Amino acid sequence: MPLYHVAKDKLEPVSGTSFAEEKMLERKDIQRLLRTDISPLGDDLMVICEEFCNWEDSNRRIDLLCLDKQARITVVEIKRTEDGGHMELQAIRYAAMVSSMTLEQAIAAHAKSLGGDGADEHAKKEILEFLELDSTEDAELTDEVRIILVSSNFSSELTTSVLWLNKRDLDITCVRLKPYKIGEQLLIDATQIIPLPEASDYEVKVREQAREGKKVRTARQEIFRRFWAQLIERSKPITPLFANRSTTTDHWLSAGIGRAGFWLSLSLTKDSAMAECGIRPSKDSDKCKAVFGALRSQQKQIEAAFGGPLDWEDLPERIGCRISKEIDKGWLTPEAEWPALQDQIIDLAVRLDKALKGPIQSLKL
Repeated sequence: MPLYHVAKDKLEPVSGTSFAEEKMLERKDIQRLLRTDISPLGDDLMVICEEFCNWEDSNRRIDLLCLDKQARITVVEIKRTEDGGHMELQAIRYAAMVSSMTLEQAIAAHAKSLGGDGADEHAKKEILEFLELDSTEDAELTDEVRIILVSSNFSSELTTSVLWLNKRDLDITCVRLKPYKIGEQLLIDATQIIPLPEASDYEVKVREQAREGKKVRTARQEIFRRFWAQLIERSKPITPLFANRSTTTDHWLSAGIGRAGFWLSLSLTKDSAMAECGIRPSKDSDKCKAVFGALRSQQKQIEAAFGGPLDWEDLPERIGCRISKEIDKGWLTPEAEWPALQDQIIDLAVRLDKALKGPIQSLKL
C-alpha cells in the first residue's frame, strides 16, 4: 500500500522508488544502516558482527549475525531486489552452519568486529548486558537459530516457502524495506509481513502446541518400538511367527498365516491388546463376507482348537473382516509388567494361528 503525506486539504501519495534507482547497495548502504541501528528489524536484537565467515571450506558470509533476548543466534540476510531471490535457501544454509555456536564463540566474533585494545572484555560486557547475565557461566546459547529476511519485496514463491517452513518449526521473519521519496528526502517503510505482528503470538502458541504434540507422538512411538522388539525376542523360542519381523514404531505388528489375503496381526491401544486374523482375500466386499461366513460355519471347531471364545467381526463398514481376541492391558502398562503382557499376546497369536491355519488353507476361493 502507498504512503500518504498530509497536504493542506487532502492526502497526497508519496512516490515509491527503488534501492536501485537511488543507487543504494546491499552491503555498502542497507547493511551498514542496519548494522548501526537494527531496531527496524526488531527491538530484541543485538548485532554481533557483519560479514561473518568463521568456518572452514566455505567463503560464504552472513550479512549480519545477531543475538536476540532469548539467547538465540539470528541470521539476517539482506537483498535489495523486488522478489528476494532465493534468500530463504541461502539463510537456511547459514543457520545450519552457526547452529552449534557457543556463547564464547559469539563473544569472540563480536570482539573481532569491535577491534582495538580490550575488545574481548568490551564484547563480553556488551553481550552479557544485552542478555541480562552476570557471567558467561549463567547461560549458554540455544541451538535454535532465528532467520530474518530483509528485502524491498518478496515473491509469492518465497513467502509460500517461508510459511511452510515456519509450520515445520523454523523461525523465519520477512521484513520489507520499501523506499519512498518526498522531494530529495528518502523514506524507508519497514514492515514485518511474515509473521504478521498481530498474529505472531498466536503462531508461536500454535507452534508450541504442535511441538508438544510431536513430543507425545515420538514418546509413544518409542514405547511401541521397545515393546515390539522385546516381544519379537520373547517369541523366538516359542514360535517362528515373528522371528523374521523387525520392530516398528507403529501400534501393530503383523505376520503371515500361510495364505494370501489372510494375516495375523497384534495391536496395542492405550488400555488393550489384540491378536487378530485379518480376512481380505478379494477387493470385493461380498466375496470377503462369503469367506468369513465359511469360516464362521466352523466356529465351534475353531474355538475349541483356540481354547475359548473368539470375537467374530464382519465389519460391515469395511471390505474385509476379522476374527480376534482382546485382553485388557495396553501400552500404558508399566514397563516392568511388559514381559507378562507380551507372553499373553504371544500365546494368543500362537493359539489363533493353530486354530485358523488349517481351516483357512482348506477354503475353496
